[in-house]
Amino acid sequence: MDDHLNRLVKQTENSAFPLSILYVDIDNFKLYNDTYGHSAGDRCLQKVSAVFKEYSNRRFDLASRYGGEEFVLVLPFTGTPEAMIVAEKIRTAVEALNIPHDTSPVSDRVTISTGISTITITNRVSPTEALHQADQALYRAKESGKNRVAT
Repeated sequence: MDDHLNRLVKQTENSAFPLSILYVDIDNFKLYNDTYGHSAGDRCLQKVSAVFKEYSNRRFDLASRYGGEEFVLVLPFTGTPEAMIVAEKIRTAVEALNIPHDTSPVSDRVTISTGISTITITNRVSPTEALHQADQALYRAKESGKNRVAT
């Protein structure tokens, strides 16, 4: 994922095309694993990641697991408004999976929170900084109650 992101940023350095990064976390996933077990957790990750793959299906898009229950989606040629639309579609699609999560304080089913960062010609940041910005936006989404998208 890091190599792909670095290549895309380098390719778009001199262009007006934006590149958005979605940093996604499954809400209360540790609690999910504690409640249903790690095998159920693995199945949950597979189902949720299939949604990410479905919504990052253009030639240069990339969905990648970034850690435990965290994922990063790289969406070139996608500005913040379009990234918000994609992120919201993903959020509702994950909810629509109806994966039970009876012990979650957020919902009775598995939900996600997403932070978005966009690299543009006027916001030329490094891939590391863009990931950090997306992570900070994810933190804001979680602090605002989870099961939401933030920039």
